[in-house]
Amino acid sequence: MSDATGGTTVGEHDADAYAQAVRDAVGRALAEDLGPEGDLTSALVPEDVRAQFALRARRPGVLAGVACATETFRRVDPEIDLRWRAADGDEVAAGDTLLELAGPLRPILTAERTALNFVGRLSGVATLTAQFVAAAHESNPSVAVLDTRKTTPGLRVLEKAAVRAGGGTNHRAGLSDAILVKDNHLAGTSIADAVHRARALWPGRMVEIECDALEHVAQAARAGADAVLLDNMDPGTVVEAIAVAHMDAPGAILTEVSGNVTLATIGAYAAAGPDRISVGALTHSAPVLDLGLDLLWTTAGSDLHTGGR
Repeated sequence: MSDATGGTTVGEHDADAYAQAVRDAVGRALAEDLGPEGDLTSALVPEDVRAQFALRARRPGVLAGVACATETFRRVDPEIDLRWRAADGDEVAAGDTLLELAGPLRPILTAERTALNFVGRLSGVATLTAQFVAAAHESNPSVAVLDTRKTTPGLRVLEKAAVRAGGGTNHRAGLSDAILVKDNHLAGTSIADAVHRARALWPGRMVEIECDALEHVAQAARAGADAVLLDNMDPGTVVEAIAVAHMDAPGAILTEVSGNVTLATIGAYAAAGPDRISVGALTHSAPVLDLGLDLLWTTAGSDLHTGGR
């Protein structure tokens, strides 16, 4: 499903796919952490010890990954009581309590690091996305900020959901979702032939052409491409490229900026007037949001400290 900018939106099918991706990712992560012998250290804690914890933000950011953390704790022990105080997409301040959980201490400790890995990583993506969106919208409130396929292998669905939580828009989900003809593809075909063959083979699919020169923009527009990817152009050249695209396109054509876009430069690119800006850094360079699971009480009566190692 696509929106007006050619990015993907979330429908019922996508929600089902996301739920399955959460189950699959959590299953793999727990298997990786527990191994064949299980949690040896937590087995030292008596089974009847119960505890309550609070998941708190150590730094401000945007929350994402709630479903992954919930699935992790539920998968380890359904008896753990989870009470979320925030949801995906919520802005959080340092010190905010995001989740309160209580139950048997053993399984909480077993699930802790896996849950924190998911929430910290995905909240980091959402937080960085929100920063890019805010910087772009200062110059151009209508521009869409998109992710790319530069995602962690096996976690694309989760990371793209985190981009949405941060206010971004998803680019194509994968190679079968849309057609993006890049420079290496053009080593074996022309822009016009690529567009015409795409129309014949996959009618109705979006066709985008990567362009690193104004002449390529003109060729793509004349061939009837749906979008042009303005690759590694400076903001001034982007202004020229947009004018060329709109002059030579027989109908509406989307313009997308990509390449070397940073928090320092996205404002200038947005001001150049493209429909969208894609940023690989949203997923490949997002720092983890610092979160911690703080012990509130335990029936063991000890000063247990958990660092989630």
